[in-house]
Amino acid sequence: MSQPPGEPEQPPSPYEPPSHGQPYGQPQQPHWGHQPPGGAQPPYAPQPPYGQYGPPGAPPRPRGPNTLAILSLVFAFVFAPAGIVLGHLAKRQIRQTGEEGDQLATWGLILSYVFTVLGLIACCGWIGLAWWANSDNGNYR
Repeated sequence: MSQPPGEPEQPPSPYEPPSHGQPYGQPQQPHWGHQPPGGAQPPYAPQPPYGQYGPPGAPPRPRGPNTLAILSLVFAFVFAPAGIVLGHLAKRQIRQTGEEGDQLATWGLILSYVFTVLGLIACCGWIGLAWWANSDNGNYR
């Protein structure tokens, strides 16, 4: 079939006999909207995943700060070494889950370390004072 110059070439109809060396009766390439040979349907593309599970219309659960981060800050004032452990656990859990509360865990760690160091200095000072008080300088006889 010859076309006038300048007009786009139309694709051949699947109902016309082939013209370029393809034997009659051979299926042509399927076009959009046509069924492939053998009557089988083309495979469907996979569906994208759905949204959140749960009853429709339920608001998303608000995500509060990490519980271990809060406990780290509380234990910084109660028992500082436990606050250090809880603060490090909270930091790791926050990195894994993406929860809120990173600043709480950081402040819990800072205060826990400060109070632990102050407690160690106080213990060492008390031991030093007790040792100094019990030492005999030879002045008592």
